Amino acid sequence: MEKELKVALIQANLVWENPQKNREQFTEKIEQISGSINLIILPEMFTSGFTMNAEKVAETMDGETITWLKDMAAKKDAAIVGSLVITEAGKYYNRLVFVEPSGKITIYNKRHAFTLVGEEKTYTAGNEKLIIDYLGWKICPLICYDLRFPVWARNTENYEVLIYVANWPKSRVTAWDTLLKARAIENMSYCIGVNRVGVDGVNSEYSGHSAVYDVLGNQLSNFEPHEEGTQIITLEKRHVEAYRNKLKFLNDRDAFSIH
Repeated sequence: MEKELKVALIQANLVWENPQKNREQFTEKIEQISGSINLIILPEMFTSGFTMNAEKVAETMDGETITWLKDMAAKKDAAIVGSLVITEAGKYYNRLVFVEPSGKITIYNKRHAFTLVGEEKTYTAGNEKLIIDYLGWKICPLICYDLRFPVWARNTENYEVLIYVANWPKSRVTAWDTLLKARAIENMSYCIGVNRVGVDGVNSEYSGHSAVYDVLGNQLSNFEPHEEGTQIITLEKRHVEAYRNKLKFLNDRDAFSIH
């Protein structure tokens, strides 16, 4: 079990609906990471941007991007997580994949479709929350709009790390900042958000604001808005354990089930 988890957050612009170009740019960014790390986090739909043209960019689970992710994870000896458009059994999914150095893949299909732009008309929503056990850490990875729904993220599994990969627009970035911090505090976990920058093919602008918060809501990262960049943050298991043992807030959480 790792007492520390070294996490690399990559805040990047995305090439609109061009998986090959995006794989190329992320290869360069990942190869520039020096030293040993445990986990690399990419944005939502990192191969295409947040597109509703699913048929144009969709891949299968044995397609080029999954193969690339396996290769990069093995090369860096680090897990890689992000979401992309996957087609399966005639349906399209905004699917998060967590790829470990061993080649093991765990998936999460975005539960909350972004109805403001009709995501539900293109992508099939998931209904299973994912908790990953990686290097002795419990990790809950979610996608963008899921951030607005605290019940779905509620820490009933005693996870230590909550992750959101996103294409969250500049126009509502105050909500992004506020809710990431709130999710960390209420769940007594690290909360990580990785967002893109730039302007996409439908003229939505993104300002980044990728961030890491500790269990008390202190921000540990310092990304420049609108700028591409990579930051490595070390998460400490003792930080989570110490404050959970001292404050015991999770002992008072409500019991509930989600349907």
